[in-house]
Amino acid sequence: MSADISPVIAATAQWLLRSYPVTGGAFDTALAQAQARQAVTVAAWLRYPTAADAALVALVGPGGAARLDWLTGADASGPDAPEEAWRSWVDEVVASWAACLLTAPGLAEDAVAALADGEHVTEVSPDFRRLTHPDERDRRAAALLRHPDLLAPVADLHRAALVRHLDGDRLDADCA
Repeated sequence: MSADISPVIAATAQWLLRSYPVTGGAFDTALAQAQARQAVTVAAWLRYPTAADAALVALVGPGGAARLDWLTGADASGPDAPEEAWRSWVDEVVASWAACLLTAPGLAEDAVAALADGEHVTEVSPDFRRLTHPDERDRRAAALLRHPDLLAPVADLHRAALVRHLDGDRLDADCA
């Protein structure tokens, strides 16, 4: 894949982790970071499935975190708000889809399966076990990040589009 969407992935994962912080120590933080990064990576790869899609978002940018901040009550746009350039690389749809994946294990498995023939996974074999099969330690480490009620406002923004996207992949596979 020639276009690099890692800034979108990094910024959106950072936004999720800041909005739904880890309450434990360093190990819990690392586990939660891994889960957020996996969810955002899957969501971004679904949202931008081709090199052309990735190049386009890299060129024009994904839109930023303003609406998500407002929605979660973490509005960082006031006069005393810090200037954080990374926030402009947050993708609202990717954050919403990642929230869906973090709170619905079945949907996460379907999403990972949908990536199997995509451009992003050619020549690599990504491991998304922390997302699709979290153990008890993973769940405790990311308790806020995986809490369906807390993530509902973000997940509900674009859940229908994710489900339609995944159902379309299933329909395409059934017709093949």
